[in-house]
Amino acid sequence: MKKRILIVSHSLELGGAERSLIGLLDALDPAQFSVDLFLLRHEGELMKEISPHVNLLPAVPSYTVLARPMKTTLLEGHFLLTAARLFGKISAYFYDKRHGYSDSIVSLEYSHKFTCPFMPRIQPNTVYDLAVSFLTPHYFAANKVNANKKIAWIHTDYSKVHVNVDSELKMWDAYDHIASISTAVTENFLSVFPSLKDKLIRIENILPGKLIAKQANAFIPPEMPDSDHIRLLSIGRFCTAKNFDNIPDICSRLVGAGLNVKWYIIGYGGDEQLIRRNIGLFGMEDRVVMLGKKANPYPYIKACDLYIQPSRYEGKCVTVREAQMLGKPVVITRYATSSSQLEDGVDGIIVPMDNEGCADGIAKLLREPAEMKNLSENCKARDYSNQQEVEKLYKLMEG
Repeated sequence: MKKRILIVSHSLELGGAERSLIGLLDALDPAQFSVDLFLLRHEGELMKEISPHVNLLPAVPSYTVLARPMKTTLLEGHFLLTAARLFGKISAYFYDKRHGYSDSIVSLEYSHKFTCPFMPRIQPNTVYDLAVSFLTPHYFAANKVNANKKIAWIHTDYSKVHVNVDSELKMWDAYDHIASISTAVTENFLSVFPSLKDKLIRIENILPGKLIAKQANAFIPPEMPDSDHIRLLSIGRFCTAKNFDNIPDICSRLVGAGLNVKWYIIGYGGDEQLIRRNIGLFGMEDRVVMLGKKANPYPYIKACDLYIQPSRYEGKCVTVREAQMLGKPVVITRYATSSSQLEDGVDGIIVPMDNEGCADGIAKLLREPAEMKNLSENCKARDYSNQQEVEKLYKLMEG
């Protein structure tokens, strides 16, 4: 008899964690497991990539309340849930104010924490062998699912975010296991929650290798013509963590150093106007090209000469792995978890975080085509899909 797995996540918008979820779903053996997927919202460009063997559970209107304007949800009649969200938002505001936080994730956590008691149970008549909560906050799989074992995932660097430690500790402690995507992510998580050490298990991001290879050949990007300029590429949400607001400055330094580069950016998010403002500030209108959201970013990765992730912090960046899977040389900044992302000088280069050092490191690599080729060949020789990592989930159900 097949074992039953339920995976709970937010949506399937474009993002590294979401693509790794697609990889996990692909890797689960349909001959051994019956897999249900519950999404808070049936939204996102990756919805069409859900594996045929995965049963997408129907949307539940109550859970969609979390990501939509409260005025809208109130008009729809979700009075209690909207009130709970509002209470969470106000509580988070005063918590952040007391602690001097301007960039915490407490508001997100509280929105789930205070609405959870009023949410309906997920598949109330089913007992799963394993329930997986893929993206934080992790309240619903813990409290609204019947399962013999439960596991929650960490996708971020906890040394770089502000949280309500006491509140989140209770959230994480409700799980039998906690999956971390790298050693560095584990260390930083335990620096905040040392008592959870025995729950941690390392499970690398599982990526859909065949899908990535197939989609990379879907078309030739017209926005990135093959010309005499060097094509740089960065992909990610337009947010503080990704540091795209500094790309215009870094690019201007490369141009000033005599390099004929064009830097393309794929993504979306709240920092878009900041990035555009800086493009104008540094006079990079013809050099930094914002391509917006792309449902299939892989032809752009295939077309670039160098993939760059200039992040301030990361858990483990999926797009870097995807670029390596497509045989591209990559550059990342020296964020706290960078050493777990790649082998410096072997399958990528780590450069300083500051703009001057970052530009110097990129320039040095671009002037060494033999080194670029060596990085590319080393990437092509490695398997980055991590399909074997799914075996760790299997063992959790056996133990």
